[in-house]
Amino acid sequence: MTILEAAAAIRGKKISCAELTKETLARITRVSSISGSKTGINAFITVDQDGATARAQAADADFAKGIDRGPLQGIPIAHKDIIHTAGLRTTYGSKIFADFVPDHDAEIAAKLNAAGAVMIGKTGLHEFAYGITSNNPHYGAVRNPCDVERIPGGSSGGSGAAVAADLVPLATGTDTGGSIRIPASFCGVVGLKPTFDLVSRRGVMPLGFTLDHIGPMTKTVRDAAVSLNAMTGRADGYVPPRDVEIHGLRIGIPTNFFFDQVDLEVAGAVRRAIQTAAALGGQIIEVRVPDMNALTVAGRMILLAEAATALGPHAERRGDFGADVLALLDQGRLVAARDYIDAQRLRQIGAVEFARIWSQVDCLFTPATPITAPKVGQTTVEVGGITEDTRLASTRFARAFNALGIPAMSIPCGLTKTGLPIGLQIVGPPRREDTVLRVGAAIEDAGHQ
Repeated sequence: MTILEAAAAIRGKKISCAELTKETLARITRVSSISGSKTGINAFITVDQDGATARAQAADADFAKGIDRGPLQGIPIAHKDIIHTAGLRTTYGSKIFADFVPDHDAEIAAKLNAAGAVMIGKTGLHEFAYGITSNNPHYGAVRNPCDVERIPGGSSGGSGAAVAADLVPLATGTDTGGSIRIPASFCGVVGLKPTFDLVSRRGVMPLGFTLDHIGPMTKTVRDAAVSLNAMTGRADGYVPPRDVEIHGLRIGIPTNFFFDQVDLEVAGAVRRAIQTAAALGGQIIEVRVPDMNALTVAGRMILLAEAATALGPHAERRGDFGADVLALLDQGRLVAARDYIDAQRLRQIGAVEFARIWSQVDCLFTPATPITAPKVGQTTVEVGGITEDTRLASTRFARAFNALGIPAMSIPCGLTKTGLPIGLQIVGPPRREDTVLRVGAAIEDAGHQ
């Protein structure tokens, strides 16, 4: 059930908030989605059964008093386990913070609480949100509900898996180099990375101080819009109307980079989404984008340095880090100041170059990832006859947009012959989430999933 479907059922008295939460908790247990289980998807590190039950009862009580806080009231949600939740442990997916219990909510958690959402628990992730597999050495590998032999992507893998498995209709995610959009693409859900700092990062573990974004992961585009409204405190500014149109909207299709090295089935699905947009009246315009490889390298360099700084206070506990994260932190400590500054200058140049793109088009269509979900433990993938590191391949179409700080959303746009989801990435100018969501809703309404 989507957010809007559940909201209608609650208001139509077809189900109470308490009943919906009880069903959610039972399903989580039934599919063995909690950390430590030997089977299932391992989507949750912590489930707050008592707290969720109390929150659901409070939502029902509010409805009985005539208090309606909006479409999220009574809706079960989950938070990625780097978002602080008062009184409930927040592990960061790490051994170091296994017993950390915050005394305050992150601002995003507080806003969703104020909207009446029922927080069920905390989802699994790549350790310290620093990776794309969600193969966590401390809490176990999160599995992809579409194929449990495959990764869900990361670092917000537990959130993507929880939404894809219909455990919750909304889970929060963070995105520093693709960590919302990659699991959305691999799991076949909607994942929105808003403009940098549109959603407050206060109370969220920092990884890349100038790259971290917070956003929703949902089943549908309109659910993402409803969630973004609550996260930003807006009433209804982002939700596309039922009869949304994109006639005359200028949709840019890159002639370079994004289709140069990509799985053929992925490219074909995205091309079909472009045809759908054209059939809906969108104006398809080919554009040449700036040097995306350079922006990607800049983003990676910035993250190496910023992550090493953010996690520096724990550097002496080397034995408590997973091997892959430790290796990245060691690399980050070797980044020279001049290289970090040059990378920051390059992202500023990229922003200026993209401003020219936005004078030509209203949004861009690209593949969200050049590949579909690799298998758990798979360290390399073959793309276009070239063997590539799994992490580098997965982030190739995503990381540059973190460096630019602009909104980007992955939506489902088909399946491979073997049933694996493919993601379409819709990218917009700064603060134009409304455009990104409008286009995404139109494609979704046209049945291109």
